[in-house]
This record gives sequence, structure tokens and C-alpha cells, in this order.
Amino acid sequence: MLFRKKITRSCEYCLYGSRIQDTQVLCVKKGLRSETAGCHKFKYDPLKRIPPRRKAVDFSKYDSEDFSL
Repeated sequence: MLFRKKITRSCEYCLYGSRIQDTQVLCVKKGLRSETAGCHKFKYDPLKRIPPRRKAVDFSKYDSEDFSL
């Protein structure tokens, strides 16, 4: 999603929007909006994107012999 050509218009990733609550964005152009709303003034800002966290590695399937030399 970071460098795709077609990005879903969402105030969450817009240059003009600033998050003020968990689900609300304050837009310079349109005012108070929900984070999923979009408009024709949308301009993508990749620095506002928060990537999903990676899953923790499950070490339970390994034993101590796997970590010894």
C-alpha cells in the first residue's frame, strides 16, 4: 500500500488531515471527518501510514540443541 498507484482515499492517510481522536480526523479543507471518509482533495502522505505489527516468532517448537554450537 505504501507505493501503490491506486490508493483508497481515506482521511487517515491524507496530507491535509490530522488525527484528533481514535476515529476522527480534522481536515484543513473539509473540517471534522471520520478516518474512513475521503474526498476529491485527497493527497496521500506515506508518513502517516502505520504499518501492521509483525507476528512474534514462536520459539516453543525449538529445543536447546537448536541453539547450541
